Amino acid sequence: MQKALRKERPAAGKANHAADLRTALDWLRGQGDLIETDKAVDPDLEITGLQKHMDGGCPVLFTNVKGKPHHRVVTNLFGDMKVINKMFGWKDDAERVKKLAYALRHPLKPVEIAQHDAPCQEHVIKSPKDVNEHVVAIRHTTYEPELTVGSAIRCVTGEEFDGGSDLGYNRMNFRWGNVGTFQISPGSHMWQVVNKYYKSKEPVPITMCFGVPPACTLLAGAGFDYAVLPMGCDEIGIAGAVQGAPIRLVKARTVNAMALADSELVLEGYVDPRDRRFETKESEDAGVQGRFHFHPEWAGYMGKAYKAPTFHVTAVTMRNPKTKPIIFALGVHTLDDHNIDTTVREAAIYELCERLQPGIVQNVVIPYCMTDWGGCIIQVKKRHQIDEGWQRNFMAAALSCSQGMRLAIAVSEDVDPYSMDDIMWCLTTRVNPRTDILNPIPGGRGQTFMPAERMTAGEKQWTASNTNFEGGMGIDATVPFGYESDFLRPVYPVDRVKPEDFFSKKDIENARSRMVGWVHSLARTGR
Repeated sequence: MQKALRKERPAAGKANHAADLRTALDWLRGQGDLIETDKAVDPDLEITGLQKHMDGGCPVLFTNVKGKPHHRVVTNLFGDMKVINKMFGWKDDAERVKKLAYALRHPLKPVEIAQHDAPCQEHVIKSPKDVNEHVVAIRHTTYEPELTVGSAIRCVTGEEFDGGSDLGYNRMNFRWGNVGTFQISPGSHMWQVVNKYYKSKEPVPITMCFGVPPACTLLAGAGFDYAVLPMGCDEIGIAGAVQGAPIRLVKARTVNAMALADSELVLEGYVDPRDRRFETKESEDAGVQGRFHFHPEWAGYMGKAYKAPTFHVTAVTMRNPKTKPIIFALGVHTLDDHNIDTTVREAAIYELCERLQPGIVQNVVIPYCMTDWGGCIIQVKKRHQIDEGWQRNFMAAALSCSQGMRLAIAVSEDVDPYSMDDIMWCLTTRVNPRTDILNPIPGGRGQTFMPAERMTAGEKQWTASNTNFEGGMGIDATVPFGYESDFLRPVYPVDRVKPEDFFSKKDIENARSRMVGWVHSLARTGR
């Protein structure tokens, strides 16, 4: 890790407006991309309810949070991908995938700054008695019996991560003051870390950072991309490459760990893999895990309460409380959450295909309905006969390397991968059900977030060790090489006429206001 040679922050290059959350919000405000309210909002159901009303809309800042006079809350920060593309200088979604894939290969090492220069350590509370007093826990739905802290981003660096750095999410519930459950997805980077320490009985020192630089939020969503981002990779360095300047780190005050220096608030402490406790009182009273509802999951179903490792908090550090530190209260299974979880993932799958055979893959898209880690659409361009078949290798690799992926679809370059109507048309007209539907890994390891996989446990508790993966499905919906003329789509001459030359602005708006769904893609391309 580089050492900072001077106190001032390095120039943040192309994205200096995204060097930290506060700067990013100021920039969003100036762009007209932020809405704010000083009306009191309750973290119990109201924040997520309002977010769902505006799912896919612009970022929202709540400056008056019930029961939390010293905090502000932001949500929907990544709800509108056009805003994110603008924030990081990507001209469109397709360029974003390629630029992020480049960043995966060219990380920019973080710099370490002195503790007295770190914004996240302007105020330090050692040995806090009740962590819930210092953070903002939320409840998503009425199905959940308790509130959750789910928006903190773990920071694992150094020998704990084989010399690299890891960012990611872990939901927490501080039921015992300064000790909370720490849910870890089976197979994830954090799962790999705690497995190293489980038998040694050593705790894992980490920090959990709230309100981090937006590029770090993107990398925190890069789960289960481990063929491209293995243990020992530098996710914080990649975040630096995304924002155009090194991420700043600072040593924690009470544990041997690093924190994101420009965070709003940090929990320092250690994860104890052997001290496992129930996430909710309801599941604890019943003595059963994987049955009672708790916290929605990315797959679009209610999550379940499990027996999880614990996070023991040794200190809370934050920006000056008078400035009201900002908590990013992320709502799960929202477009906000989906965009965080898929942005780097699309680039990682693109990079995986490029490493297998360069030049064929054109784009990778994960639509909202494919639910984060559940699937992907791979767009290819076959240049000659020898390229035929690589689309199947790409799908098999994605299904094998992305734990829990259920569906991969390969399409040709004439398909709009951002239009699910175009995808459905493609599946209807180009797929031979006998030869084009693949199941390359039946019985492989999946995830417990899909009800179909949980049900394989039968009467046993729905845990990772008791569930089986039913297998991912690949669908080859590409045009066979050499038959392009037989699959030629009609193209209407939209490039030869301008509606403005024939109709008034009012008439055009009237007509276009009635256009819904697939016609938008077809009208744009003329198909």
